[in-house]
Amino acid sequence: MTTIQVANDIYLPSVLANLALTPEKTGTIGLRGRSMRPFLEDGRDRALLKLPTEAPKVGQPVLAEVAPGFFVLHRIIRIEGDAVTLLGDGNLTTEHCHLKDIRAIAVGFLRKGREKPDLITGRKWRVYSAVWTRLRPFRRYLLFALHPHIPARLKRGKQ
Repeated sequence: MTTIQVANDIYLPSVLANLALTPEKTGTIGLRGRSMRPFLEDGRDRALLKLPTEAPKVGQPVLAEVAPGFFVLHRIIRIEGDAVTLLGDGNLTTEHCHLKDIRAIAVGFLRKGREKPDLITGRKWRVYSAVWTRLRPFRRYLLFALHPHIPARLKRGKQ
C-alpha cells in the first residue's frame, strides 16, 4: 500500500467538505505531530471526526482552525463567551480560537492499529482524560520523561 501525505490546509478542508455531505457519519484522519501525546501517537493513530451538532464542551477534543489553514486537534480547556482555549495533551502552551473555528468534534480514536475505536464517551477515555487533565502542573516533567529525544542510557540511569 502506498501512503501519500498531503498538507493539512488542503487535506482537512476536503475531509470537512465530505463530512458536510453526510453530517450523521464520521470521517477518519491520520494523526500527525506530538501534541496529543502520550495517549495518541504521530503516524500511528487515527481520529474519528464528526461535524458539531451542538455547542462544544470543555474537555472535548476538537479539530479547530486556529489560523487560516492551520488546524489542530486539541482538547478544549476553557470556553468564555465565544473565545475557546485549547491545549494538546502533549503541549505545555495553549492555543486560542473562536467557537466558529471549531470544525469538527473527535468522537473516538483508533489506536495502535486497532479497528475498534476508543470512544470519548467510553470509560477508558474518560478515566484517561480525568487523570491527565488533573496532572497539568506536572505534565512538563512527565512529557520530558516520555519524550523520545532522551537517550535510552539516561532513562536507565547509566552514564
